[in-house]
Amino acid sequence: MNSSKFFTLKEARIGNNCPECYSNDSLELTLKQKLIETKFYKAITEETASELLCHNCEMQIFPVRWTDDIERVVDYHLRGLNIKTKSTKLKPIAWALITLGILLLVMVSLWAIGGISVAL
Repeated sequence: MNSSKFFTLKEARIGNNCPECYSNDSLELTLKQKLIETKFYKAITEETASELLCHNCEMQIFPVRWTDDIERVVDYHLRGLNIKTKSTKLKPIAWALITLGILLLVMVSLWAIGGISVAL
């Protein structure tokens, strides 16, 4: 169940010309941040991604095709972006395993020093 996905931080229409169809005001910039989710935890990373889509010709514009003007606008939006801080949240099953491990460690330690006697 390891899955990584990106969630949207910001969407903005930009007024640059599309490199494919040369249309004005049809480009939409989407800035995303990576989220990793497993059975035991959910984590937000510092990795970001940007996606540029033209609504006129319905094409995704990859960074190789970006003009200098588009790159400047993307950099401007990246500077003003409120990126969520890197964090990890443990799920209940992880907390249960940690608690069970600590409890088992305490029981073995007490048995080893003679604090607990086990009747068989």
